[in-house]
Formats: sequence, C-alpha cells, structure tokens
Amino acid sequence: MQTVVLALVAIVCAAAAFVWGRSARLRLKMVRHVETQSLDPHADSRDAFVALELTRAGFKKDSHNVLIYASLAVVFAVLAATNSIRWTTLSLIVLVPAFIAISWNGANKKEVRLAEERYEIEKRAEETLAQEQLAPREWASRLAPDQLPDFNGFEVGRVYQAGSGLMAGDFFDVYRVAPNRVAAVVGDVAGKGISASITAFQAKYLLRVFLRQFRDPAQALEELNAQMSSEAGEEFISLVVVVFDTDAGTLRYASAGHPAAWLWHQREVQPLSFTGPLLMLSKHSSYYSLEMKLDMDDMVLMYTDGLAEVRKGDELFGEDRIAMLLKRDPTIAPDVLCKTMLEAARDFSDGPIGDDVAILAIRRA
Repeated sequence: MQTVVLALVAIVCAAAAFVWGRSARLRLKMVRHVETQSLDPHADSRDAFVALELTRAGFKKDSHNVLIYASLAVVFAVLAATNSIRWTTLSLIVLVPAFIAISWNGANKKEVRLAEERYEIEKRAEETLAQEQLAPREWASRLAPDQLPDFNGFEVGRVYQAGSGLMAGDFFDVYRVAPNRVAAVVGDVAGKGISASITAFQAKYLLRVFLRQFRDPAQALEELNAQMSSEAGEEFISLVVVVFDTDAGTLRYASAGHPAAWLWHQREVQPLSFTGPLLMLSKHSSYYSLEMKLDMDDMVLMYTDGLAEVRKGDELFGEDRIAMLLKRDPTIAPDVLCKTMLEAARDFSDGPIGDDVAILAIRRA
C-alpha cells in the first residue's frame, strides 16, 4: 500500500511538472516574440524592455516550478522503491499543491494567451498613437519644409514656428518655374486643424502647376482662386507670390489680400501690397501683378500674419516694425534675418506666440 501511495504521488508530481512545462513553453514562445518585436527600430525601447523583462520573469517562475515537481516526482519514485512508511505519510502533504497546479492548467494557459493578446493590442495601440503624433509633423514638412533646394544666384532663408494647434495652415515654397525664373510663395489659410492644413496643401501644389502654366503670377492666382472656390467650405486664403527673373533683372509679384511683403531696393524698403482680394471669397475675383527692378543684393522679405499680429497688450508687432528691422541691417544673411525677426517678435510679445509664423527671405546674389 505504501508503495502504491508513493508511486501515485510521484505520478501526480510528474503531471504537475508537465503542466508547468507547458506553461513555460508558452511563455518562452512569448519571450522570443517580444524579443523579435523589440528589435524594431521604431519601437519604444523602454516599453519593449519592460515587456521583455516581465515575460522572462514569468518564464523563469514556470521553469522553477517544473524543476520542483520534476525533482519531487523522482524523489517519490525512489521512495516508492524503498517502501518507507514515514515518507509515505509526509508525501500526502505534497499532493495539495500538486493537485492545485494540475487544476490550474487551463487557467494558466488562458492567462498566457491573454497576456500575449494584450501585448499585441497594446503594441498596435502604441503604433497607432505614434502615427497620429507623426501626422502633424509630416504635414508640416510638406507645408513648411526644413530644407529648401539651392538656387544659383539667390540666397534663401526661412523660419517656421508652429502655433498652439497640432495642424498648421501657414505654408511657403521656393522653386524654379523656368531656367531663368524662381518663384517664392508664402500663404496662410484662415482656420485651424486638419481642414486648414488640407486646404493649404492643395493651394501650395496647385499653384506650382499654375505658375508653370502662366508667366504672370496674377493669372496663376486667378486660376487657383477659380479652382479652390469650387470647393465646399468657409475657408479663405491670403497669399503672396513673387517671381524673380534673372535674365530681365526684375521681379513680378501678385498678392491675394496678404500682409505687405517688403523689398530692399536702392537703399529703401518698399512695400509689396496686395493686388487683389483673398482667395476663395468669390470664384470671379480678379488679380493684377506689378513688376519692379531687381538689382544685385536686393532682398524680399515675406511672412504670414502670425508675425505682424504678435501682441503686447493692445499693441501689435506690426508691418512697420518688420520693415524697420529689415532697413536696420539690409546686408544681413537671409536666414539670420528670418531668425532675428522671430526673436524680435518673441521679445516684443507679452506671452507665448499662439499663431503659426512663417518667414521667408530671398536675396539676389
């Protein structure tokens, strides 16, 4: 009888070791899965490390239980052969945790599977959140790129500061429309959020097409206005476009209700005021352009209203103050001028600048 009892205890311990072994195998599989996921260069290294350490800890716990019950199974198998009554009585105590381990088998496997599913769900949620956070930066890089191409004969500076919103409506662009002509554009869509950003994106790239199609920027604005006004919505756009002609030594500009750009020419600062209404107010709006002489070292400064409308109490930073900063040092490098303008606005403001600010400066060199 004693031999039978000890043999049964050995069998129960072996069964418990098998149950813990299956759990350990599942956890080891999950460890390898998490290790593979943690190699993803886009993964959060801290979160991946925590998940991996927790999974390894579970695997070590299960492996420890496997060793305990496997050892007990061997011990009681040996005791069954020696037929000791004292050990037979003590062996009955071991049956309690062994039966608990066996009965827990289903729950343990379910827990491991749920942990794996939870890890996958949390990982997908983190990836989705990362994409949502990345989207505004991706939009901003299209509307206000960090890098602009080099253009022979021109020095270009730019600066952009996002406002309090996630999505911006300000944009700028500089590109060649012909071998001897370079276009510079600064625009601002009224409103905030994804809708304003989409409208800005459409306007920026449609204007590229029209400025290559029409030599006169006013014609390009009229075509852009006709196309954009057909879109449903209550948005409108202020925009200024300047086309530099290196062969003719001129610039031709058109402005759709945009704050005055400034031209440093012949030791004077001249305004480039608007030559037509805001875009998208009426599809029948008309625009005209003006042509001006462009000498070597002349510079054009363009910006969105987020710069001019910076406030200190009831006082605005204003267009005149912007013109004075340009006149104070017209030989300054365009990129330094843009940064100086933004710093001056920050110093002037009695609080953080809440609106988007885009500044673009181009000098004929």
